[in-house]
Amino acid sequence: MSIDTSSPRPSRVGLKKPSARISLPSLRLQTSERKLLLITMDLLLVSLALVGSLLVGWEQPITAPLLIASFKWFLTLGVVWALVALFFDLYDLARSASTMTIVRSASLAAVVTALIYSLIPNLTPSLLARSQVFVFAGLAWLGIVAWRVAYALFFVQPHFRQRALVIGAGWAGRTLAAAMQIAPHDANPYRGTGYELVGFIDDDPKLGGSLVAGIPVLGGAQSLVPLAQALKINEVILAITHRHAIDQTLFDDLLRCQELGIQLCTMADLYERLLNRVPVQHVGRDLSMALPFGRSGYHRLFNVIKRLIDLAAGLLGLAALAAVALPAAVANQLCCPGPLFYSQERVGRGGGVFRIFKFRTMIPNAEAQSGAVWAAHKDPRITPVGRFLRRTGVMRGEMSLIGPRPERPEFVQQLAATIPFYRARHAVRPGLTGWAQVQYHYGSSVDDAQIKLEYDLYYVKYASFLLDLRIVLQTIPVMLLFRGR
Repeated sequence: MSIDTSSPRPSRVGLKKPSARISLPSLRLQTSERKLLLITMDLLLVSLALVGSLLVGWEQPITAPLLIASFKWFLTLGVVWALVALFFDLYDLARSASTMTIVRSASLAAVVTALIYSLIPNLTPSLLARSQVFVFAGLAWLGIVAWRVAYALFFVQPHFRQRALVIGAGWAGRTLAAAMQIAPHDANPYRGTGYELVGFIDDDPKLGGSLVAGIPVLGGAQSLVPLAQALKINEVILAITHRHAIDQTLFDDLLRCQELGIQLCTMADLYERLLNRVPVQHVGRDLSMALPFGRSGYHRLFNVIKRLIDLAAGLLGLAALAAVALPAAVANQLCCPGPLFYSQERVGRGGGVFRIFKFRTMIPNAEAQSGAVWAAHKDPRITPVGRFLRRTGVMRGEMSLIGPRPERPEFVQQLAATIPFYRARHAVRPGLTGWAQVQYHYGSSVDDAQIKLEYDLYYVKYASFLLDLRIVLQTIPVMLLFRGR
């Protein structure tokens, strides 16, 4: 975006002083505030459901020991609910804004929570009577579903949305606007994230008064402050790739917006916050936007514990392999005779090449004529048994349980030459499952590889115990519902 410093700045002389009036407090919720509201209300409602179930046939006097024990009960309930909610992805704001989607997910989460909780000994009250279990599950279902429907209908209304101006109607601004308008379910505009893009600010005279990604270009940089005040803007989004070259006048106006209480953020920050991806085509050579800087002692502890978990998971994997190998061998010989296993080179941590051993899921010598090619949807080379094995994700190798999916050297050379920061995904050990695997379908093209890289870099940048737990829990339904390819 170019900044035209020769354009006259609008004079503030003669502007009418706004008449005094009583203004309502702002209820425009940020993404973090929306998630906090959802979590708080969910925990409150499942706790009230537990209280209601305990009151059914309650005969014990309320004593100090009972109150101490109840703390343990509610803490356990909170942990169970958190795990189940992550499993059903209840705190994805797009899903939360979709009435049909969230009713189904919230209903299952409430019932599953009640059933799991009622089966936990010692840490929970004795819900021995069948009526108590039914009351708990019924109240949890009623409260959670009613609240989530109210949120999906009420908290997406304009008065609760952040009004934002985007500076820059070029590639970065258009990409952000298009990404925010993706509605995978029956979600409200901007994926239920609570943002209302009011307009673009751009100095290109060809764009003045036009629509870009369905959003009007309202004026040039010199009109930023007056427009922000007149339109009651809550946030200004800087979608300029080369921010170091910002004109001093625009820089001063951005500081003026901050002074007026208007929040400032960059396109990359908002893109990460809303989509859980790193916009690799936008960050240019700014390494801090794509890579983790300043690792703490926590991260070293995280890596040590993760490695111990990987070793334990590897031992369990060997046991599972022994159980699956014989049936898979028999089925493969019946439908497509050939070796049970095959090996393949993959690129791992540090860019080193290692060899993995997999169940054979394709016909023998599947790439003898074509060479290395991506597996496609309904790939004719995949055997019937192989299709099942791919959907369940059975694989073993020198990898971590969680991390970016290891790619073949032939593809790495191609992708690294065309996609920025592609090799940065090799900063961590590759995994059996990962953030890209649970967020995006199986990649079979360069465009897919770029989107998956954005998810992989998000994991590299923000890897933590909580993110790993979320990946594990969301991998389970992918396997159970045979969504793998």
